[in-house]
Amino acid sequence: MDFFQSQESLTAVEWILRAVVGFFFLLIVTKVLGQRAISQLRPLDFAIALVIGNIIAHPLSDEHLALKGSIITTIVLVVLYVGGVYLILKWPWFRKLLSQPPITLVQNGKVLNKGLMKARISLDVLLEELREDKIDDVKKVAMAIWEADGKISVFLDPKYEPLTPSALQIETEPFDFPRTIIKEGKMDMTVLSHIQKDERWVRSNLEKQYGTEVKNVLLATIDRKDNLKVFLYQ
Repeated sequence: MDFFQSQESLTAVEWILRAVVGFFFLLIVTKVLGQRAISQLRPLDFAIALVIGNIIAHPLSDEHLALKGSIITTIVLVVLYVGGVYLILKWPWFRKLLSQPPITLVQNGKVLNKGLMKARISLDVLLEELREDKIDDVKKVAMAIWEADGKISVFLDPKYEPLTPSALQIETEPFDFPRTIIKEGKMDMTVLSHIQKDERWVRSNLEKQYGTEVKNVLLATIDRKDNLKVFLYQ
């Protein structure tokens, strides 16, 4: 167990053992800290992000530190990370070990104190999250769930949901995402070819509708009805 102690130099095996022990120690620390402390990162991502930068930075800035140990340690950590991701995808029990299951914080308009305690967040934090979702009253919430990535998913009681065309049985047109045909004064010929338009058509419509040239256009988009929207340089 000499790799635990301070030494003048370490063998490759001792560097590997140090990396393995350090990696699993960080995983344990992140579990103890709870999801709130590591924000939206998963424990596995947090552990690798925390150490990789420091491992490489130290030998690059200190001439007395060898690069060998940092390279070995980084390789070992990357292998452990990739292996951990594979295990998460392969085995549900390992996924549950690293990822905390969702925690119900609000149910049918009632705040669940046990859920707050388990998620390690205060009532103030919960109310802040609800305000960010434009919810002014907890009683309007059918369910609020603390997710594994640190976010809170909020579901309103149906009677407080905003009206939608579907609720009013109104037919709507299919979703249409406008295509960018000009960006920063340059035409995208690939998009024009896909929508069966050419450079001549673009220049003609720019002149007719906006009285301008391609070089003056910051952004131009077109929808499936051939409606052209143009934003000029200001």
